[in-house]
Amino acid sequence: MDKIFFNGFKISGVHGVFPEERNIEQEFEVSITATLDTRQAAKSDALSDTADYLLFRKITEEVVKGESCYLIETLAEKIATKVLEDNKVTEVSVTIRKPSVLPNGIPGLTITRSR
Repeated sequence: MDKIFFNGFKISGVHGVFPEERNIEQEFEVSITATLDTRQAAKSDALSDTADYLLFRKITEEVVKGESCYLIETLAEKIATKVLEDNKVTEVSVTIRKPSVLPNGIPGLTITRSR
């Protein structure tokens, strides 16, 4: 199977466990990799025959700018669920990093979901 990806999208939102995270926006970095068969798209040269990575961006914006969550696990699950609504996508991996939360190091999470 083939993979379409959208890496390093930086977006701010209000998510986190600690009170200081719940009162101000912080930056999140999101990457999405979708698994699908792109052979038909290669033949037809039509966007409708593949997954649209601009849709990945829209989904990410809606989720991160949407309802506040305590955990990045919840954010990642919401994004993965929406990406899998595209029937062409058979598996999706979502990585979320929090680059500004620690002074030395970047915590994050990757989940993989499939239908």
